Amino acid sequence: MKKILITGGAGFIGGNFIHYMADKYPEYDLVNLDLLTYAGDVSKHEKLGKNSNYTFYQMDIADRASVFQLFNESAFDYVVHFAAESHVDRSIIDPSVFIRTNVLGTQVLLDAARESGIEKFLHVSTDEVYGELDFETDNLFTEDMPLNPNSPYSASKAASDLLVRAYHETYGMPVNITRCSNNYGPYHFPEKLIPLAISNALNNQAIPVYGRGNNVRDWLHVQDHCSAIDLLLHKGEAGEVYNIGGHNERTNLEVVQTIIKALDKEDSLIEFVADRPGHDKRYAINPSKLEKMGWKPNFDFDTGINETIRWYQDNRKWWERLNNDEQLAQKTLSVTK
Repeated sequence: MKKILITGGAGFIGGNFIHYMADKYPEYDLVNLDLLTYAGDVSKHEKLGKNSNYTFYQMDIADRASVFQLFNESAFDYVVHFAAESHVDRSIIDPSVFIRTNVLGTQVLLDAARESGIEKFLHVSTDEVYGELDFETDNLFTEDMPLNPNSPYSASKAASDLLVRAYHETYGMPVNITRCSNNYGPYHFPEKLIPLAISNALNNQAIPVYGRGNNVRDWLHVQDHCSAIDLLLHKGEAGEVYNIGGHNERTNLEVVQTIIKALDKEDSLIEFVADRPGHDKRYAINPSKLEKMGWKPNFDFDTGINETIRWYQDNRKWWERLNNDEQLAQKTLSVTK
């Protein structure tokens, strides 16, 4: 039996990962550590809360004393580090929050994990650390590309990636770094493109789209992301970086139009808004290194997006509660990761 610390487990990807691991490995002890900022929600794990193999701690990963105390008391085997500020628009408004959580918080976790001698520290990052690709090329992000981040968010993630790498090179820590493309699926806080478009369309509200909507993203269903992390947690080679992508490139406008069509709404809901500063043109992942280990995505985009839309239709109370949170009063019109 393994004991796994999952940071950011009240968020979108981390929350889905907890469900995935609880279903596949009921004998594992899963510890969820999350600060519960505006995008964190633990109600998704209410049923797991009755399971003696699931524990939740509300904690700031940058709080060194609390994190070290938890590690000293818990004897973790693995750490899967999702916890991060991840909203590009918010990073443009206040980069300092991103530096504290994404860089300092990662360093605190690395120090605690190194001292306790864990078997694996898996750091979940993003393809945004590579920068952007041109529209006109067929180039894809590969693991050996230089890091070239363009936003305060992606710069903070690149910094944390380099810290993780340094702890492997300097201290011999068993680490993996994963860099994923844009995720979608259930339990996604309604500020990113897909959940915002679905929730607004269901309420017949305008759907904001930056510029002309021609920015391209490679979409990955969150369950496919979880299965990749599961594989790498158990079989990833120490010190290696792995890209995780879904082979599903779409423009932002195509994504929104797909959602509108599936919900039998009108294109008149689309509202083109001023582009954000430094908006990356295109992201596209080459996951061949991971695929050689036997992984492949199970969801094509058409199947995944329709399942996601149905989930939002069936779970209206969940996302409406988040939409009504007073912290959303200052929500920016964000339409990409």
